[in-house]
Amino acid sequence: MIYVFLANGFEEIEALTTVDILRRAELDVKTVGVGGRTVVGSHGIAVVADLEEKDVTTDGMELVVLPGGMPGTLNLEKSPIVTASIRYCLDNGLHVAAICAAPSILGHMNALKGCTATCFPGFEKELNGASLSSQPVCVSGRIITGKGAGVAVDFALRIVAELCGSQQSVAIKKALQCQN
Repeated sequence: MIYVFLANGFEEIEALTTVDILRRAELDVKTVGVGGRTVVGSHGIAVVADLEEKDVTTDGMELVVLPGGMPGTLNLEKSPIVTASIRYCLDNGLHVAAICAAPSILGHMNALKGCTATCFPGFEKELNGASLSSQPVCVSGRIITGKGAGVAVDFALRIVAELCGSQQSVAIKKALQCQN
């Protein structure tokens, strides 16, 4: 199961693009509302999540996705269920993907020591222990990070490549008519 956590103030493009592309790859994805099923993004778009955070279980968990946005990132970090899910993935060799400001959560958890990571400009100092990259998307072990909303498609396609292989990612990219 892939959980995409949504907290009030999340960046809609980063969250919904990732959900869409992962579902195109036929992956089992659930959106999780932090604080309730209806969550409002940073640009006023209300989304009804598949689950509430209390419904998250580690049974079959394979990936946690953390979209950025403000104050969404701060609200994600305040959730004990979100941080416990991240810790479970890290402790069990599973993937964690974070984009924009959300890699700061991993930095605060000391999960980026020895990793290469990227984030939205201005959050670099929050990536404790990471080697910083200017790349739009980075993969370091089981941690995937992305710069921001403008690379949401690339971020999601990289998650697909990591979980399903590059052929699946390339096929989706072609179907979406992405350039390059």
